[in-house]
Parts: sequence; structure tokens; C-alpha cells
Amino acid sequence: MHIEISTRHGTLTAEHQTYLREKAEKLTHYFDRLMQIEVHAEHIKHGWQVEILATAEHKHDFVAKEEGPTPERAMDACIHKVEQQVRRYKERVQHHHGATPQGGTSATLPPLPEPPDPS
Repeated sequence: MHIEISTRHGTLTAEHQTYLREKAEKLTHYFDRLMQIEVHAEHIKHGWQVEILATAEHKHDFVAKEEGPTPERAMDACIHKVEQQVRRYKERVQHHHGATPQGGTSATLPPLPEPPDPS
């Protein structure tokens, strides 16, 4: 898996970059089919804005953007959003794949009535 960290309008210290990379790597614990994670940190007027773009197999993307007073706080909030998206997607893929037909309702038949008693 490839993790890319970039900065717009400002610089990140080595500690900040390490923190962002470690947090991004934790996403693979939730879903191991992630192919690439991009973290974009931007220094804005009164803090930082962090955007995460995570790409999974079969062209599915997860995107989140959050602001915070420090890059760490913004990253924590952003990671939480992406974790929720990944969990929902993983649950849908694992548990609901092919469980219902296209119409959206299950194709169960009603129970048959009991035969009359011959006596």
C-alpha cells in the first residue's frame, strides 16, 4: 500500500509527518484492500485542514476533510470519518453481497398449509 503525504501553504515538521503516516496506516486494520492513501494538509487562517483520499480495490474511494487547530487534531477527526466509511463499505461487501435480488426484497415463499387429518 502506498501512503502519500503532501502539504499546501505551509510545512509540516518530521513529527507531524510521522504522526499523520502512522494514523493513515491504521486504516489498513479496518480494511486490508486499500491500495493508496493520500493525506493533504493545508495551513489555513486559524489552523489546519486535513483531507484524506483512500482508494480501495474496484475503484471505490473514501474521502474526508476536517479542520482543527493543529494537524494532529484535524487528522484525528478526519480519520474517524474515513473509518466509518470503510466500516460501512466492508460490512456491505461482506454481509450483503448477493443476499437479496435486484428488487430489494428477499425471495422467500410463504409456509405451506398443513394437510387435513385423515381420521
